[in-house]
Amino acid sequence: MADMLVIVESPAKAKTIGKFLGSKYKVVASNGHVRDLPKSQLGVDIEHGFEPKYITLRGRGDVLERIRKEAKGASKIYLATDPDMEGEAISWHLANILKLDPNSQCRIVFNEITANTVKKSVKGARSINMDLVDAQQARRVLDRLVGYMISPILWSKVRKGLSAGRVQSVATRILCDREQEIMDFVPEEYWLITALLHAKGVKKPIEAKFYGIGDKRKEIHTEAEADEILARIEGRAFTVSDVKIQEKSRHAPAPFTTSSLQQEASRKLGFNTKLTMLVAQQLYEGVELQGSGVTGLITYMRTDSVRISEEAQQAALEQIKTQFGARYVPNKPNVYKGRKGAQDAHEAVRPADPALVPAAVKASLSPQQFKLYKLIYDRFIASQMADALIETNTIAFDCNGCTFRANGVRTLFDGYTAIYTESHDEEQEKDVALPELKVADELSRQEVEKEQRFTQPPPRYTEATLVKTLEEKGIGRPSTYAPTISTILERGYVRREKKQLVPTDLGFIVNQIMKDNFTDIIDIKFTADMESKLDRIKDGEQEWSGVIRDFYGPFEQSVGRASETIEKVKVPDEVSDIPCDKCGAMMVYKMGRFGKFLACPNFPECRSTKPIVEKLDVACPKCGAALIKRKSKRGKPFYGCEKYPECDFVSWDKPAKEKCPKCGGMMVNKVGQRGAYTMCTNKDCAHVIRQSKKANRDEEQE
Repeated sequence: MADMLVIVESPAKAKTIGKFLGSKYKVVASNGHVRDLPKSQLGVDIEHGFEPKYITLRGRGDVLERIRKEAKGASKIYLATDPDMEGEAISWHLANILKLDPNSQCRIVFNEITANTVKKSVKGARSINMDLVDAQQARRVLDRLVGYMISPILWSKVRKGLSAGRVQSVATRILCDREQEIMDFVPEEYWLITALLHAKGVKKPIEAKFYGIGDKRKEIHTEAEADEILARIEGRAFTVSDVKIQEKSRHAPAPFTTSSLQQEASRKLGFNTKLTMLVAQQLYEGVELQGSGVTGLITYMRTDSVRISEEAQQAALEQIKTQFGARYVPNKPNVYKGRKGAQDAHEAVRPADPALVPAAVKASLSPQQFKLYKLIYDRFIASQMADALIETNTIAFDCNGCTFRANGVRTLFDGYTAIYTESHDEEQEKDVALPELKVADELSRQEVEKEQRFTQPPPRYTEATLVKTLEEKGIGRPSTYAPTISTILERGYVRREKKQLVPTDLGFIVNQIMKDNFTDIIDIKFTADMESKLDRIKDGEQEWSGVIRDFYGPFEQSVGRASETIEKVKVPDEVSDIPCDKCGAMMVYKMGRFGKFLACPNFPECRSTKPIVEKLDVACPKCGAALIKRKSKRGKPFYGCEKYPECDFVSWDKPAKEKCPKCGGMMVNKVGQRGAYTMCTNKDCAHVIRQSKKANRDEEQE
C-alpha cells in the first residue's frame, strides 16, 4: 500500500496527478461533494446560529468506504480538491469524515495540473482555510433559506416544480426588464444620406455620409428634412474641406477570466455557458496526449483574475519571439488591471504550458476540446504581444455648406492581431482604404441616396451578454454563471430563441410575484451587496452567522406576508395546432416529469394526452414507415417506428438519413470523445464516418 494518500474531486484529475507523484502516493477521487444539506428538509437549525445539518450524499457511501480504507494504511493524507471555496469546503468535509485535524498541514492546492506545480504543492501543504469554508457555508445556507422558504409559495400559488433563488431570481428579473423595455419601445424615424464620390484617377468610389451643416452635427428626422438637404446640394460640387490622419495603437485584450471565456466561447464558437465549463474542466483535469500520457492543458477555469505568473509570462514571450519574431515582443511585458471588486484568488485562464501549441495536440483532442483550447491559447499569447498599430483617415467634404464624412483605416503593424481578434472587434479591424486627397480637391458625384431608418429597441440578452451584465453588476461569482442560466432555462422561466434568452409567460408571472413580495431578493443592488458581505467572510472580516442573522429577520417577515396575501395565479397554457382525438378541442402544451407533452384542455372531463412527436426524415429499416423520436419511462430519448406495435424497430442512437456506403445498411449518429460520427449498425460492417465541423457544431448545441 502507498505511504501517502491524496484525495481529489474527479477520477480524471486523479489519473493525471497520480502520474506525476509516483508509486509512494495513492490518488483517489471523492467524485465532488460527499456531504450536503438534506433535500427532504430545510437542513438549517435557525434556533441555534443557523447551524447546517449535513448528511452523507446518496450514492457516496461506497466512495467514502473506499477512501476510509485507503486512509487507514496511509502515513499522511493530503486533500487536493479544487482551489476555490467549494473545493475548500469539500476538503473540510473530508477532514471531518476522516477525523483529520483541519489545522494540520493536510491541504494542497494547485492552479494548474503540471508535474512541477503538483510536486511544489505537496511541499507547500497548509491547513484548511476556515474563512473560505465559512464563506461557502454562508452562501449555501443563504441559498437554502431563500430557495426552501419561497419555492413552496410558488408551488401553491402558481404550479409545482418552480423555484426561487438568490441569483436566479435576479437573472430572471434582468431578462424580464429588458423584454419589457423592448415591448414598450417606440421607434423613432431618422434618415441617412449617402454620397458616392469619384476622385480623379481612382476607380473605386468613396462612400461619404452626411454629417451636418458646417461643423455642427445635424440629425435628420423626417423625409422633408432629407429632401431639403438633397435640394441644397443638387448640382453642387463636393470639395475636400479637411483631412485628418492619425496613428493609433490597440492594446491586446487581457487573458481570460471565467466570464470573458464564457462570452467569447459563445460569440466565437457558439458554445453555451454549460458546455464551455464542461470542456474547460476536461482541459484542466487532463487529456490523454499522444506520446505524453494524461496532461492538464489549462489552468483552473473558475477565476475573476487577469493576473498571470512571471514564469508563464516569460514562457509566452519566448514563444512569441520564436513564432512571430522579436518585433512582436513588447518593450516591457504587458500587465493587466483586474476589474473593481475582483477576488484575484487565482491566475487568469491560460495554457498550462505555452510550448504546447494547439496544432501539436489537435490529434489528441475532441473538436470541442481543440476549439476551446485554441481560443484560450490564442488569447493568452495575444495578451503578451505588442500593440497593433493602425492609421485612421477621416476626410470631410463640403457641398454648399453641407458636410459629408468618409472614414478609412489601415493596419500599419498587426501586432497581437496576428493571432487573435476579439469577436466584437472583428468588423472594425477590417481595413477600409481611402485615396490620398488634400484640402480643396474636387470630386464628382456618382449618386446621392437617402434612406429611411428607425431606431431599434435594445437587444435581447444572449448567454454571453447576460454573463457580462451579471459580472458588471456584481451578481453571482465565476462558478455560478453557468448553473444560474441552466436553472432558469430548466424551470421554464426563459427559453432560447436562436442565441437569445426570451422570458416566458411563466417567467413574467414569477418575476412579478418576486417583485411584489420579495423586494430585497429581487433587488440588484441588495444582491450585489450580499455578495460583498460573503466576500468579506471569505477574507476573515465578518462572522458568517451574523450575516445570515441580519438577513433572516426581515426575510422571514416577507415570507409570512407573502403566504397570506399572494392569490393563486393561473398560467395560461400554450395552445397547439393539434386537435384532441376524443373531443376535438385544440390540445395544449403541458410540462411533465420528462418534459413537454400535449394534453386536452377539457381535463378532467377529457383525459386525452399525446407525446410531442418529432418525425425523422428517415425510413424504418424494417417496414419503410417513418421513424419518430420517443422517450422511455425514465425520460431517455430513443427512436422507433411510427407503426409500433405492428413494427417493433427501436434504436437508442439517432438514425442517419444516409445509408452505409459499404454495405447499404442503416447508420446512426453517435458522439464520442473526439466528437460526432456516423456508424453502420451492421455488426459485420461497423463502418465509421467522421462528421464535418458543422455537424460537430450542431451536436455541441444539442
